[in-house]
Amino acid sequence: MDVDPLPFEGDYFGEYEPGFFDDATVEEVPDSPDSDSDEESDEFIPPDSWEPPIRGVPVHSVSCGPEDPLEPLPGPAIPSHAQREAIERTARVKTHVVRFRSTGAGAPMPPGSFSEAAASASTYYAYMSSVDATKTGNPYAPFKSRLDWQVARWGKLRGSGSTAFTEFLEIEGVAERLALSYKNTRELNKLVDKKLPNARPQFRREEIIVGGEAFEVYARDVLECVEALFGDPEFAPLLLLVPERHYADEDRTIRVYFDINTGKWWWATQKEIEKTNPGATVIPIIISSDKTQLTVFGNKTAYPVYMTIGNLPKDIRCKPSRRGQILLAYLPTTRLLHITNKAARRRMLANLFHGCLSQILEPLAAVGLTGMPIASGDGIVRRGHPILAVYVGDYPEQVLVTCCKTGECPKCPVPRDEVGDTCDTSRPLRKLQEVLDALDTLDEGPRAFKKACEAIGFKPIAQPFWANLPYTNIYYAITPDILHQLYQGVVKHLISWIREAFGDEEIDARCRRFPPNHHLRHFSKGISNMSRVTGKEHQDICRILLGLIVGLPLPNGISSVRLVRATRAVLDFLYLAQYTTHTSRTLRLLDDALEAFHANKSIFIDLGIRDHFHLPKLHSLDHYRRSIEFYGTTDNYDTQYSERLHIDMAKDAYRATNKKDELTQMTKWLERREKILRHEKYIAWQMLPVTTHLPPPTVAAALPQRRIEMTRHPSVKAVPLDHLGERYGALYFRDALSRFVVQHNHPEYTRAQLERASASVYFNFHKIPAFHKVKFWLDDPHGFPDADLRDVIHCRPICQNKYGDDIPGRFDTALVRLPGVELAGVQGFCVAQVRLVFKLPDKAMPELFPHLPVAQQPNHLAYVEWFTPFDATAAHHGLYKVKRSIRGRARLASVIPVEQLYRSCHLLPEFGPVAPRDWTTYNILDACPSFLVNSFSDRHMYKLMY
Repeated sequence: MDVDPLPFEGDYFGEYEPGFFDDATVEEVPDSPDSDSDEESDEFIPPDSWEPPIRGVPVHSVSCGPEDPLEPLPGPAIPSHAQREAIERTARVKTHVVRFRSTGAGAPMPPGSFSEAAASASTYYAYMSSVDATKTGNPYAPFKSRLDWQVARWGKLRGSGSTAFTEFLEIEGVAERLALSYKNTRELNKLVDKKLPNARPQFRREEIIVGGEAFEVYARDVLECVEALFGDPEFAPLLLLVPERHYADEDRTIRVYFDINTGKWWWATQKEIEKTNPGATVIPIIISSDKTQLTVFGNKTAYPVYMTIGNLPKDIRCKPSRRGQILLAYLPTTRLLHITNKAARRRMLANLFHGCLSQILEPLAAVGLTGMPIASGDGIVRRGHPILAVYVGDYPEQVLVTCCKTGECPKCPVPRDEVGDTCDTSRPLRKLQEVLDALDTLDEGPRAFKKACEAIGFKPIAQPFWANLPYTNIYYAITPDILHQLYQGVVKHLISWIREAFGDEEIDARCRRFPPNHHLRHFSKGISNMSRVTGKEHQDICRILLGLIVGLPLPNGISSVRLVRATRAVLDFLYLAQYTTHTSRTLRLLDDALEAFHANKSIFIDLGIRDHFHLPKLHSLDHYRRSIEFYGTTDNYDTQYSERLHIDMAKDAYRATNKKDELTQMTKWLERREKILRHEKYIAWQMLPVTTHLPPPTVAAALPQRRIEMTRHPSVKAVPLDHLGERYGALYFRDALSRFVVQHNHPEYTRAQLERASASVYFNFHKIPAFHKVKFWLDDPHGFPDADLRDVIHCRPICQNKYGDDIPGRFDTALVRLPGVELAGVQGFCVAQVRLVFKLPDKAMPELFPHLPVAQQPNHLAYVEWFTPFDATAAHHGLYKVKRSIRGRARLASVIPVEQLYRSCHLLPEFGPVAPRDWTTYNILDACPSFLVNSFSDRHMYKLMY
């Protein structure tokens, strides 16, 4: 550490002549921007706001014309309802589990083969003794009191900067009146550093010498990180210890995948280890790395490396609040600009990256083979084998890790000029043994080594970090990247092609006119003016993308069917790839969607938009199925998790420093924060009854039990019945409520009896309370927690904002559950517009329901206007068509219990060739004659509507 760094002398092989590098003229491909986009304004836009006039088609000729004629097109057809129902059912049933046949796999070690101190080191009881809480009886020790602890927690987790916190405590009387054990930030930091045990391993500053130059690296011991995660008492009852095979049928023909232990990799690895070391517990190591910008202005960057273990269920690893991820290291961010030769600079940066990770992950080489005693949070010791299983990163990171060239596939040896041309999900991967053989030629000299690497398409990196790691195949370990490959890759390209095909004017006009929905962003200014679009914004565009192009004509009379089918295929692949549970049958749907896109993508060549499809991110879709089969569903290794971790472990940490020698301060800030969080969990455990000292329940277990939430008080206390038609559009409220009352009292009545009895119903009230919002908790159709759990239906009349401007009313559409029909896809549902949610006055209950007990009397009710049953005639876009249910000139309406409202439903208007300019987002549901049910509004809806 005290030796001066050696001057730069080239990379591993010394200096090169400029002509030595064949790829000296290849430029680096910058990362696609995925953050810091311009925010779209969602403020209220008056219905008569200006927009460009219609060009090319007279306004009076706009109409919702017929669909494009169906054409015999290549590629798999969209599955019928019955076929899709049979496939989706396999992902919902209770699985048949086959555990690994060895009874010793994941079993505890026999007594005497480990020290008892190691067995108890991870438990809360060991933590209690380390803070001397057993002597004092103070659950908040080393803090004096509950208030002392809460102020410290606020100061380190939620409070302002260190200087501001010190100034607050130095206000006369504050520290004394609060009876705090510290008077400033320095004393608090000293207490945290000295009195609280380390929650996670401490960072160590190291220097890594690459090519004769020293680079500073802050890293933790990887084995200590594994012990910290595996031994966390919060995770003890949740750990996945053995591989399992799940099947949807008793015959074990339909395989089910979700967590990483249900994939083929864990089973195969366990089988190999058991041959030489029976009784092993596999600990899959998941590494992710990505550079991130620390400053809004300037170029200050950090290069964090995160680590987690596959023994934690994926719903733990995906939540930063559960602390299932750990910051393993900060890599050097030097750009080596003093190296003028670009190829030599790239080679040096690659060697630096692999040199750093080689030193950080070196302990895994020996322990992965022999194993090590490792204790879980309940004190049980097993022999763990930590093995690198998955490496998560975007495309530039994947290229860097696998040492291939930009433009090539990091997983398979497909020729560069064939990338993205065809779909082949069974293409063989790169051969690891060929790479290892090429690395063995290093002793023969640089030219022999370079020649051997060129023969197999491998960059001549001297020491790839994964070369000596046991049971690791880096070409399998590279996994799909939903954020960068799909949202910021294929979807980004597809949107630009669609805009070029149809023009921005009409697409923006349609964006402005879509009806609102809780899950959708309303693009009041269109999508053409957006810059630096983020992955989240691409996700929002995907929710309406198909509705933007259905019915739009292409230039020169070209049929748009192939373009619609290609767009539908990409969206199908996108939503299927994010399933939380997959079966071998749903994976077939994934392959069909990819094949359908490749079968119809030629439309973009015919339109002159593309000359080729040599896009590495498009080719990467070929490998999704295999990765899901090996490592479980894509939410096990999503780069969106590491993007979120940048906030807590890089950006916030940097803001807490004085911007000088920042890495030292960042690592110390993180260590103190981790200690506080660990102490918070310990105190929560202390507060539990002595007989139930178990970890707190998971977030999923804490969700509300009710599906529907209504506010305690109504939005409007008393609305006159005579005003319901004018304010809420409930034109036939009295008739609908009369029919509901009779039907609720006499469900056995025929239609004729119902009509006669409803004519004599008398209401002894003139006003009712109205509710303008209904909230839902959606159940995942596959039985797993979903990202889109919350849903809201709005039904409010016209109102005024704080400036006195009139805001038009909003009456959302919903899926209504039909009574007595089993839920299976769209069967059992009907679309309705919710006009009014209300309660009957208490005084009316005895009069309207005289023979019903209180428990059977209705509570919240909804007045809805019905749409026609689902019509699935347009096969090229696969969306269901609905219209208003009308008898004569009146809309069919009913009063139903709120419990029949299943969730919100978004309708895509059928605009025809040009969107009428008198249609707005506020009147579109009344003006448009027909709609398509949007099955892409969110992932829950996609699983439901097939």
